[in-house]
Amino acid sequence: MTRAASTSRAPRLIALSSAALLTLGLAACSSDAPAEESTSAAGFEPIVIEHALGTTTIESKPERVATVQWANHEVPLALGVVPVGMAAANFGDDDGDGLLPWVDEKLEELGAETPVLFDETDGIDFEAVADTNPDVILAAYSGLTQEDYDTLSEIAPVVAFPETAWGTSWRDMIHLNAEAMGMADEGDALVTELEDEITEKAAAYPQLEGTSAMFLTHVDTTDLSQVSFYTSHDTRAMFFEDIGLTTPESIATATASTDLFALTQSAEQADAFSDVDLIVTYGGDELVTALEADPLLSQVPAVANGSIVNLPGTSPLGTAANPTPLSISWILDDYLELLGAAADNAK
Repeated sequence: MTRAASTSRAPRLIALSSAALLTLGLAACSSDAPAEESTSAAGFEPIVIEHALGTTTIESKPERVATVQWANHEVPLALGVVPVGMAAANFGDDDGDGLLPWVDEKLEELGAETPVLFDETDGIDFEAVADTNPDVILAAYSGLTQEDYDTLSEIAPVVAFPETAWGTSWRDMIHLNAEAMGMADEGDALVTELEDEITEKAAAYPQLEGTSAMFLTHVDTTDLSQVSFYTSHDTRAMFFEDIGLTTPESIATATASTDLFALTQSAEQADAFSDVDLIVTYGGDELVTALEADPLLSQVPAVANGSIVNLPGTSPLGTAANPTPLSISWILDDYLELLGAAADNAK
């Protein structure tokens, strides 16, 4: 549906872009404009960022920052910048206000009103993005198509994912989005701060060190003939290594032949996961019961030993297992406690 939206709205956006450029051009030529305005960005060096969908050049320091798709707005917020528009939360939003709790808390801390929230239920709302009149659009963690990117680029410079759709680590999300804002040094400092926090808190759970873990996607307990799991390209699985867990060889091998962030495998090949000590997944007690009762999946060491962390998938707790700049600090203590208990069973 996103592609269809891209095609139908592109002509209007091009027209909007042209009108905006004409307006800006006339304003720049006005003799009434103060001289200092034309030199306000004199010290700014143009930023050139290469990514999977092209090369983006940002000629002047962005003042109005918009973000699309998941969590990109958390970078400017973490750096004290309130976006003019951002995607509404469509997963894990337990109170229905379009904001995840760590985002709500940050806006309150900054004394800021809620920005324009883009409804991305059916894809990017290009017209809503254009209406916020952004100077830059951040999407370093995203699944933008080339068509999405081209359409958004008619509005403002866009920073897309560096290599793999939905495969940008939280570090690279911060680095790229911060760089696009002209705040690379601040982004580096934020990464260091979060790394130090993770290292300090994970040290209290030595049982995690060297324990192999896989992340199952949402499991259908009525049909366990297939199992789906996140590959090492997915940020949930990447985060395991940040906290001392290791990637099973079975997952690493499966990942090596694809750029997808999730794969599905027949339960008849469950013996391939004989190197999995711990499983994280979304579900409840009924999921654990189903896995333990299944004649094939029950043989996976993590299942046999009861080393399963089953997160409530639609809650903030389950959502935050996908690490983002603001959610890491919000979830880390609870997440480590759950993982530590499961790792105890694996030993």
